[in-house]
Amino acid sequence: MMDYIYNERNEAVGFWKRGHVYEMSGKPVGQLRDTHIHTLSGEYIGELYKEMVVDKHIGQQGNIGNSGNHDNAESHGNPGNRGVVICIYPNVWESLLEKHATGKI
Repeated sequence: MMDYIYNERNEAVGFWKRGHVYEMSGKPVGQLRDTHIHTLSGEYIGELYKEMVVDKHIGQQGNIGNSGNHDNAESHGNPGNRGVVICIYPNVWESLLEKHATGKI
């Protein structure tokens, strides 16, 4: 079973496996340590909560360093909308993608 990541509209936007976070295409965009989500360079972004990347307002969790070289992962298709899931925390998936896209990783 694939471990998908969803946005605030409950659409699959990525997935995680073996400590890395990927876009749906399989492109690596982050790291996962316990429930902490970091950029590929190690900057803390947020928490994995209810299959979303959110800001739980727990403060800065530090920089874990660059994850090194990693390959793209195989895309496993899109599971579609998962239905209604209510989350009180703001979704920060886009922040992870923005830092990756602008090279601020």
